[in-house]
Amino acid sequence: MDTTQLLKGVLDLAVLAVLKEGDGYGYDILRRLRAAGLDEVGDASVYGTLRRLFQAGFLTTYVVPSEEGPHRKYYGLNASGRDQLQRSGKVWRTFASTMDTLLADRGMVA
Repeated sequence: MDTTQLLKGVLDLAVLAVLKEGDGYGYDILRRLRAAGLDEVGDASVYGTLRRLFQAGFLTTYVVPSEEGPHRKYYGLNASGRDQLQRSGKVWRTFASTMDTLLADRGMVA
């Protein structure tokens, strides 16, 4: 199965989960997602997701000057973002549990 399609459906949740650990700038968030095992996530997808989550009111931003290149725009979870993470996490866990049950009932999961 192509994980790219699955990733599109859960990238918002993954980014929110990474930001729960602490604020980060775009490339840092991308690196953390990949380190967590989401190797196929693309740069443009993460930056687009950050913009969308910010516009939806789930993130705060601030700029930190950098001595090595351009300033970095950091993203952090706000109260709405933490609430959204909790809601989305619950939906994901319910969905994953349902899929596990479906696959187990058909002898597809050990």
